[in-house]
Amino acid sequence: MTIWYERAGEGEPVVLLPSSAADAGMWDGQWDALAARFQVIRVDYRGFGHTPYQADRPYSDAGDVAEVLAELGVERAALVASSYGCRVALQLAGLATRLVLMNPGSGLPETEDVVAFGEEEDRLLEAGDVEGAAELNARTWLGPEADEATRRRVVEMQRHAFAGQLAADPEPSQFSPEYDLDAIKVPALIVTGPYDLPYFRAGARHLAGRLADAELVELEWAGHLPALERPEEVTRLLLDYL
Repeated sequence: MTIWYERAGEGEPVVLLPSSAADAGMWDGQWDALAARFQVIRVDYRGFGHTPYQADRPYSDAGDVAEVLAELGVERAALVASSYGCRVALQLAGLATRLVLMNPGSGLPETEDVVAFGEEEDRLLEAGDVEGAAELNARTWLGPEADEATRRRVVEMQRHAFAGQLAADPEPSQFSPEYDLDAIKVPALIVTGPYDLPYFRAGARHLAGRLADAELVELEWAGHLPALERPEEVTRLLLDYL
């Protein structure tokens, strides 16, 4: 199965990889501007947005994205990723011309803040409170610059994902490919912000120190999902860097 994707524009390929707290719709604020300059591609992972949560064999999100790029004849692309999407981007770094990693986790041991979030999300879902779990995600991942419409949009995206994933029977088997940070030589822009959880702020600094050609940018207003919080400012950042 090829996951859902959308493509627009011409020129250098740019692939947008969403957070697992959202879906491809999180890039709506950047889509038109990027499509005016680049061949831009965005995807929904299995169980998110337009892609059903199913598989007849073990799969990886990185493998699914690589399949889309092969189908489109794209051999190399700039990879722009948010949160969980940063892991996917690092797994696909051999295809990358450059990387933009917004609030990456980076594989460091989980800290108390992210453990507490995961435990509360699990508690709500086990109690059948999908709405409460979706609201928890919006409260946790959006910084103070996000308006109410954006918060409702994140709740909607997350609610939709939870509903599809909880209904899956059987649940697909997923694996996560390994990656070697020392082997990644392409330029990378690492983005963080003071309103994100400490785990992700530490992850951004860790990656900036480990990758061979990395630049760290702190957006003084940003939470975990800056592309949703100040879409126009993130659009300018991406256009300047790409």
